Amino acid sequence: MNVNEKIRAREVRLIDSNGDQLGVKSRQEALEIAQTRNLDLVLVAPNAKPPVCRIMDFGKYRFEQQKKEKEARKKQKVINVKEVRFTPGIGDHDYETKLKNAKKFLEKGDKVKAAVRFRGRAITHKELGRNVLDRMAEDVKDVATVETKPKMEGRNMFMMLAPINEK
Repeated sequence: MNVNEKIRAREVRLIDSNGDQLGVKSRQEALEIAQTRNLDLVLVAPNAKPPVCRIMDFGKYRFEQQKKEKEARKKQKVINVKEVRFTPGIGDHDYETKLKNAKKFLEKGDKVKAAVRFRGRAITHKELGRNVLDRMAEDVKDVATVETKPKMEGRNMFMMLAPINEK
């Protein structure tokens, strides 16, 4: 932000610290008014015709802005992507264990990337991998939604699951 002497416009529309408009003034006159009140002249709308300046305590304003940004960062949630890997011929018990882990991740609010890795000649039976992913989608439908349908990428088949928002 441009403050005090950094403002280059010849004339500015001036707003005082209470929010009242003081009209269009020359830059020098606006600076003098700000200095007599022991405040700063801050350019708030540089693209307006003429540019709009406000008389305010710039240090206090910057502190308030930083405080607002810090609060916004506190409230945002970081979403992680966890991966659960399967093979096309996975056993029932192994499947149940990985399903339990995937549900745990989803309940914590993370997204889950379910992947089936095809090894060797298993790649010729892509339908087995799709069956595993479809079964997974069916088993977690109470806690998650399918974000991307199963698709092949190299020797792997992927599917993204996102937790259901409860608001």
